[in-house]
Amino acid sequence: MSRLDSMMRRLAAQRDGIEWGLARIGGIDGDILDMGLGNGRTYDHLREHAGGRRIRVIDRVLQCHPSCVPPQEDFLEGEADAMLDRLAAEGARIALVHYDLGFGVKDRDVAEAARLSPRIARIMMPGGILVSGQPLEGFDPLPGPDTVAPDRYCFYRHAG
Repeated sequence: MSRLDSMMRRLAAQRDGIEWGLARIGGIDGDILDMGLGNGRTYDHLREHAGGRRIRVIDRVLQCHPSCVPPQEDFLEGEADAMLDRLAAEGARIALVHYDLGFGVKDRDVAEAARLSPRIARIMMPGGILVSGQPLEGFDPLPGPDTVAPDRYCFYRHAG
């Protein structure tokens, strides 16, 4: 598969996965957490489809498109460990997580996702949904949307 085809497949999986996750949190109070702002595409999509829910964002640095800059109070800039701890200390309750952090090195990305999983679990609402580009640990796996290949994205529910 060409890199272009792979990127298109990843972006479609993100879109379909986010919309799938949003459809499953209707009865769950809580905010949305976008882990990995990047250039802001998924954050922008969440803003358009989240039905007014607060969207918190974590990334190491703010470098997104100017039209996708989150409000200052919703952007947590720094390492994910510290930002997740900060959210927990604030009593944040998250209904949906979109996890898209990474260094671009598969083994390192998988290890970081596993390491961050307990911190993510601390802020999740019972029944909350996780849509992730990396495997997470300690959550109940779910079959995702039919449009997303099983090896492309991971889908979970937090038993709580």
